[in-house]
Amino acid sequence: MDSNQRMSRAEAQGVRYARELEGHLGWLDTFSGAALGILAVASGIYTYLGVSSLLDDDGALSIFAALAYSMAVSVAIFVFWSYLMRLLPAVRTAGARLGLMGSMVLGSLAIIAMSSWLNAAALAGAAAVEQHLARTVQQYQAALERANTLAVSAQGLQRDVARVRQSFEDLSAQEAAGDLSGLAGRGAVFRILRQKAEELAALETQIAGQEGLVVEAFTTGNEILSRMRGLTVEPGPVEARSVEFSEEAVRLAGIITRLRQLSVAPLVVRAASDLSASVVLPRLDGSTAAIQAGQQATIDSVLTVLGQRADTLRAAAEAVAAMAPPTDITYTPISTADAVIRYAGNFIPSWAGAIAIDLLPAVLVFILMITQAAIRSGRDGVAMEDTMTLAELRAALSALRDVELALERDAEAPGRRAAVAPTLPDPAE
Repeated sequence: MDSNQRMSRAEAQGVRYARELEGHLGWLDTFSGAALGILAVASGIYTYLGVSSLLDDDGALSIFAALAYSMAVSVAIFVFWSYLMRLLPAVRTAGARLGLMGSMVLGSLAIIAMSSWLNAAALAGAAAVEQHLARTVQQYQAALERANTLAVSAQGLQRDVARVRQSFEDLSAQEAAGDLSGLAGRGAVFRILRQKAEELAALETQIAGQEGLVVEAFTTGNEILSRMRGLTVEPGPVEARSVEFSEEAVRLAGIITRLRQLSVAPLVVRAASDLSASVVLPRLDGSTAAIQAGQQATIDSVLTVLGQRADTLRAAAEAVAAMAPPTDITYTPISTADAVIRYAGNFIPSWAGAIAIDLLPAVLVFILMITQAAIRSGRDGVAMEDTMTLAELRAALSALRDVELALERDAEAPGRRAAVAPTLPDPAE
């Protein structure tokens, strides 16, 4: 007996627990629909802003199209979560729950595809485009510095050219003094040495003339980069800044190309190849065969030295010419939606907010599932009549009395009809 009483008390506590939860749910239902509608409308507003950023035309038709799309998104979100908030907590079988949860996953993915990424574009689209501009500035800066490094390295070949030129001038001075061929004066050997010294002097002058152009181009490129950096953080609509940024990017690309063209490394390579290949041998002017033989031997030695110097100069120029060129950079304007997707890793909070505003009702669905399961567990094993409240019992008794009165009236109705029915004359009479 005591055991049954304890079970009855436990069941009564479960019923009270279930009834308490039902009361809370009844109160929450009074504003859950309105809250869900507000979330859907908020998502639709941000979706409208995201769609508007994708449309090039600002006419009435584009505004209507963006408005229609955002309204469709709001309705879809409201209806989808309303279905799940009602149906998923109510089903009891595992198969039905798995089916509805699978539908919830598919619907959530569809909402992210049609709404959340547009919400993220509205929340962080301008910042993402500015991030794209900043990345592009970094790329252009690296390309400009690389092109300047190549040009300056090529200008450094001027010292190698000057060293070779000086060596030929020294040899020509020695020949003039008679220290090479043994004959003082300016004969055939002297003319060869002077010819190559003059060629290298002309190349050295040409290289020196490029130095000012390289400095000017690099300075101009840095000024353009400074304006581009200012555009990335300047207040105002990012679309207008992107147009100006694009114009500056075209100018900077031209400066980088100019710096690449100012590199004298290819010129030095060709000059070094011609240094030993294009030698105009003068006529030997010795008065005797012995003197001419000495001149020829000296010329051969000079040509050997000339080839060695040319190989050294060509190797230095080829080393500069073989340096990796700057990367070709082309600025491509990007929409806010594309920028948010490309730089999603930099805007995780914005993505989280954009997705949360659409998928927050999923948390409410799980809360309702847990609550409905708790209500059912509190009522399990309890007869229906034991779960009735006093108000429900009074309503049931009142309904029962109404039924009984109706039955009594139906039972008495034939007698009353017979008593009040008029006596009709017999036709036989």
